[in-house]
Amino acid sequence: MALPIARGGRAVRLDAPAMLRHLEELVAERGLADRVGLREGCAGGCSGPGPNVSVEIFLMTRPGERPDHVAVGWKTYVYSIASLNCLASVIDENLRPSRR
Repeated sequence: MALPIARGGRAVRLDAPAMLRHLEELVAERGLADRVGLREGCAGGCSGPGPNVSVEIFLMTRPGERPDHVAVGWKTYVYSIASLNCLASVIDENLRPSRR
């Protein structure tokens, strides 16, 4: 599959490990390691051709609090990844501003 990493970028060929690596880089660049968990594959071990990625979203903690890593949201991209305009959309659409 070919998909731009960031909006407006050129499409690059991505298999599941490359997709996960680029998503991890995006999370690190944005300072979101305490709020976003990523996993190659999908819940239940789907058998689709992939690449498949699962995203977990954690609450932002107050300064000094330790993150508990209990997901408050999650989404698995099984067949829909090819419909995204860029790989960064995986993070963007899951971290919309919260009212909390």
